[in-house]
Amino acid sequence: MDKLQYLALIQAYTGVGIGLIIGLGAAGACIGVGIMCSRFLEAAARQPELMNALQAKVFLLLGLIDASFIIGVGLAMLFAFGNPLLAVIH
Repeated sequence: MDKLQYLALIQAYTGVGIGLIIGLGAAGACIGVGIMCSRFLEAAARQPELMNALQAKVFLLLGLIDASFIIGVGLAMLFAFGNPLLAVIH
């Protein structure tokens, strides 16, 4: 195989990887947020006096879950626009 075929192969696999990073990251974040918020509502319904303390923890964890997804998007953008794997070909 010549350089052009290797370049096309790396770009194709990178595209698949980017799709997996963003797709699975979004699905995981959405499922995690949904489970956490449902458990928060269950806990608030059982013990309403703990709602303020639980709400602060829920918002903190929501930020951490979304931050992990945004970090994954940042890594995907790194591979999309500045692919370090292409340096192996040149």
